[in-house]
Amino acid sequence: MLQAHQIDAAKLQQRINNGEALNLLDVREAIEYYTFNIGGLNIPVSKLKENINSISYNKTDEIIVICSAGIRSEAIQSILTQNGYENVVNLKGGLKALQKLNNR
Repeated sequence: MLQAHQIDAAKLQQRINNGEALNLLDVREAIEYYTFNIGGLNIPVSKLKENINSISYNKTDEIIVICSAGIRSEAIQSILTQNGYENVVNLKGGLKALQKLNNR
């Protein structure tokens, strides 16, 4: 089986700090997104299948999928890959890992 592409919180934070323009897809529910987010497109898991064509990123662009703990985003990573997205990366440990890193 193909190894799933992942990025850890420290690497993502480094890329954000460097001012990199990232294609973020946050798959948490809207209430979670509005409570805390790091930007990006918010399409909840529950709405993604019917809205997959409304993703504004190119299928060849790197897309970093994020959620709270990295579980929902990993499932969406698989769905996007099956739908022709070529460079989908999962945030390992999700936003919780990113928050833990920043609260040190």
